Amino acid sequence: MTTLTSLDGDTIVAIATPPGRGGVGIIRISGDKSHSIATNLTGLAPDPRTAHFTHFRDESESKLDSGITLFFPGPASFTGEDVVELQAHGGPVILDLLVRECCRLGARIAKPGEFSERAFLNDKIDLAQAEAIADLINSTTSNAALNASRSLQGAFSNKIEGLIQSVTELRVYVEAAIDFPEEEIDFIGDGVVKAKLEQIIHELAGVKEQAKQGSLIRDGMKLVIAGKPNAGKSSLLNALSGQDSAIVTPIEGTTRDVLHEHIQIDGMPLHVVDTAGLRDSADIIEQEGVRRAREEIKSADRIVILVDSSQDIPTDTDLYKLLNNNEENGLENIPVTVIHNKCDLNNSAPGIDLSGKYPVLRLSAKFGDGIELLKEHLKTVMGYKQEQDGQFSARRRHLQSLDSATVFLNTGLDQLLGTGAGELLAEDLKQCQNALGEITGAISSDELLGEIFSNFCIGK
Repeated sequence: MTTLTSLDGDTIVAIATPPGRGGVGIIRISGDKSHSIATNLTGLAPDPRTAHFTHFRDESESKLDSGITLFFPGPASFTGEDVVELQAHGGPVILDLLVRECCRLGARIAKPGEFSERAFLNDKIDLAQAEAIADLINSTTSNAALNASRSLQGAFSNKIEGLIQSVTELRVYVEAAIDFPEEEIDFIGDGVVKAKLEQIIHELAGVKEQAKQGSLIRDGMKLVIAGKPNAGKSSLLNALSGQDSAIVTPIEGTTRDVLHEHIQIDGMPLHVVDTAGLRDSADIIEQEGVRRAREEIKSADRIVILVDSSQDIPTDTDLYKLLNNNEENGLENIPVTVIHNKCDLNNSAPGIDLSGKYPVLRLSAKFGDGIELLKEHLKTVMGYKQEQDGQFSARRRHLQSLDSATVFLNTGLDQLLGTGAGELLAEDLKQCQNALGEITGAISSDELLGEIFSNFCIGK
């Protein structure tokens, strides 16, 4: 592991349960002073891994609350340090009072994610597992929660460690051939390196496919519905969500702001954005709605352009002008699906046409005809698979590291087959190791850790 910022030796404290009122609230303490803080707070020296019913008292010995005290001595704890958990009644005022007493007795308020960060720095979990904790807490679907749980248990990390081990073994073999030429190891002619390298590339491709599924289930797909006024955008949002999320009227320009709806399609999160109709307007409010619509379009994973099929069907050029507003907005890399809505008005059946520049679907958002066809289309274009066996949670940074590792392996294979340059192959294998090590934290930077853990809950 690279050199990281050392632990500061402070004892930290935070409320580990969500804000608000509840039957039970948990305060977590971690650090060398944890046991003494618990002893001073309760008047009882807690035994390891034993639940003690105690009274929590302040500096004047006034009883603040009663509850359970648990002590987990390090290194057999979540953070690897001495950890105490205080289970009190779940009122925000009493929990704040208890945190204040812990600080008076020598602790400080934990930073976001600092408990998990200490667990990582103390080698209790790796970086992918630490991220899985946040993913589990923030899961929006059951599939996302199951994947995060698998990652937390080490499913993703084990695959990465297996790849690193295979790359390391091959690198040792190649460097041995370079350093000891008198042994006459023909690492090109005997085909061993080529076979092992191709096997690693194959295994890495399998992990990448699983990671893509995990990332899709974690992050979902941002689908922006765009089009001219009164094309049926709000009706489509309501049809996809199964509820009247957006106001629908025959009046053009009804939708003037951006509407967000979070749904799922067979476990795939879908973030649907309904936007104001794209047109020139003298209305200041509508102008702002159009501006916001164009901002949402820029950040979409996929754009759905809704067309009123009861009127003239626009050409691909017309659609381009509608989206870009005669400007270069960098939308060329965002995939587009065109929907001919209101097929009930021209007596055409729901269907899909994939022969043109854009996929074209015919449906009726008002009556729901063709909505299931649209859902299947969205799953297909995103590459979503429902099978859950062996899946795990993954983030975009993981995909970037896997992509980099793939590039290094393929470059190394080219070097091997093209020039037989063992030194260059060894360097590519080293860079592949580093790219994979970034996933689990074997290779990390303070900046990366700060970015990851700053997004955690305070009590994690």
